[in-house]
Amino acid sequence: MKKVLVTIAVVLLLLVGWMFGSYNGLVTANENVSGKWSQVETQLQRRSDLIPNLVNTVKGYSTHEEKVFADVSNARAKLAGAQNVADAARADGELSSALNRLLAISEAYPQLKANTNFIQLQDELAGTENRLAVARKDYNDAAQAYNAKLKSVPTVFVARLMGFTERSYFKADAQAQSAPQVKF
Repeated sequence: MKKVLVTIAVVLLLLVGWMFGSYNGLVTANENVSGKWSQVETQLQRRSDLIPNLVNTVKGYSTHEEKVFADVSNARAKLAGAQNVADAARADGELSSALNRLLAISEAYPQLKANTNFIQLQDELAGTENRLAVARKDYNDAAQAYNAKLKSVPTVFVARLMGFTERSYFKADAQAQSAPQVKF
């Protein structure tokens, strides 16, 4: 009888230990996803901070491009107000499209293309876009690892019991699939 009780106690201890390990692994993976999302938000903010300077520089050379300026401003506001990954991805696509149109305007203004401020801002924006692409990839990799762990047996049982839910991927908006049309 004593041997049976010791065996049951050992099995229960192993089960509890496994549950704690699974829970802690899920918490760590979830926090990793949150940290990676924070990096995406940091790069989105950096880009958002650069945009007014870029817009003002272009405005000085091209006063009749008001629609592009309004599109950039509206998309930037949507991105700032995004409540989740899907909203951020959608707003990011709109902002990227508007920025592409804004940068294309420079082709019609040779003196703008030679402006030191414009060149510096364009370089900073290109660097930020690269950092943003890396941050998005890192976020999606972390979300994929977390989601895979969440769905794996036997961890799935602890995840359901403790209320862990799947994390969304950062997906490009459908309009990001086509090049923006720039008309002068």
